[in-house]
Amino acid sequence: MAGRLDGKVALVTGGASGIGAETSRVYAREGAKVAIADVNDNAGRGIAEEIGDAALYAPLDTRSEDEWQAVVKQVVDTHGRLDILVNAAGVSGRRPDGTSAPNLEEQDLEDWNRVMDVNSTGIFLGMKTAIPEMRKAGGGSIINISSIYGLVGSAHNVAYHASKGSVRLATKGAALQYAAENIRVNSVHPGFVSSPMTQTIHDDPELSAPRLAKTPMARYGQPIDIANGCLFLASDESGWMTGAELVIDGGMTAG
Repeated sequence: MAGRLDGKVALVTGGASGIGAETSRVYAREGAKVAIADVNDNAGRGIAEEIGDAALYAPLDTRSEDEWQAVVKQVVDTHGRLDILVNAAGVSGRRPDGTSAPNLEEQDLEDWNRVMDVNSTGIFLGMKTAIPEMRKAGGGSIINISSIYGLVGSAHNVAYHASKGSVRLATKGAALQYAAENIRVNSVHPGFVSSPMTQTIHDDPELSAPRLAKTPMARYGQPIDIANGCLFLASDESGWMTGAELVIDGGMTAG
């Protein structure tokens, strides 16, 4: 039986864990060749080895334009083309030591820039670098992972909200610029998903309970829930979708 991504070549950032790793697995099962890019070399190589011959690992700090160019060149040199880009790399707005994000008055510029550089600038660099190769291939699909907090606000984590909101609108702008070239650009907006990035929150009952209370389906999402949405957006089944927001949040933003 043919896979939904047979003959396609995908590059997935943040592919060493969480949503990125699960998306890489799903894409490979559906017939794609997958390049897993991450800053976590050991974990990234582990996912590539788990997937097998359909995968390769490429180290990537998404804040570096030079590294983006090297990774895209590696993918094209290996597979001859690039059809799909999933920008899944990201950081939470929590401090590097794991403590809660400061309020706006307490946040310093260095911490603000750290969140924006990974979550927003990294996606810009990825699109900029991938689009010329997609043009050569006759089109492609770019999937930018935003968040429900790119759609709605909360009284916490202003830098994270700003970064994910910028992903949403950068996606729409790019979608309009490249629609005529058959390069589709869509954003995915997960709700509360169990992943290494959120584990410390979900393991704390005081922090976890309010999140579950906001989710009508009364459970956390799993990486596979988001990966299945990314599969749809990468496949020809979504061939007339661009500039769209795919919300996968257990109903949180419905009310």
